Amino acid sequence: MIETFRAARIVPVVRTSTAARAATAVEWLKGAGITIFEITLTIPDALSVIRDVASDPALLVGVGTVPDAAAAEASIKAGARFVVSPWVEPALVAPSRAADACVMMGAFTPTEVRAARAAGADVVKIFPASSAGGPGHIKALKSVFPDVTFCPTGGVDARNAGDYIAAGAAFVGIGGKLVDEGAIAANNRAAVEAAAREALGILQA
Repeated sequence: MIETFRAARIVPVVRTSTAARAATAVEWLKGAGITIFEITLTIPDALSVIRDVASDPALLVGVGTVPDAAAAEASIKAGARFVVSPWVEPALVAPSRAADACVMMGAFTPTEVRAARAAGADVVKIFPASSAGGPGHIKALKSVFPDVTFCPTGGVDARNAGDYIAAGAAFVGIGGKLVDEGAIAANNRAAVEAAAREALGILQA
């Protein structure tokens, strides 16, 4: 699955105030060519969104902001194939391994990166990436951890995504710059699709 992420190079982080807006975001981004989605558990009734997205065999759906094993199990049962936490949470590993799901854990410092790997993370999500020092921080971490698969998230957008990849990130997570809730509320599909195409264009260049 990591190779799928590498090939896509972008994982949209869907975090909205309602399930309906999350569903709309997925529909619009899918229309622009995106096929991987991280649905965060901060969305009300997030499991229903995961279930709906997972019903499309062309899409790869994961779950984000997962606090514990029970939430991971419920999300995997709903169809999530990768499990993400913005912190180091060892409890996510057992249910994920049992379902052959990929585990991403959040880290900020070298000590946290090491802890995430020791806990069993397949991917280390550097969050929040922009306030950690941006691409320069990723480059520094990669020099110490050359074998770690990094996914910076937080402040990543089409303008700097390529810089993160060049610095050593395997792929990036993009949230508010793609899943713009203001645009969704205004029914501005064109703006959301344009942002998606911009990100995909830069990352595929």
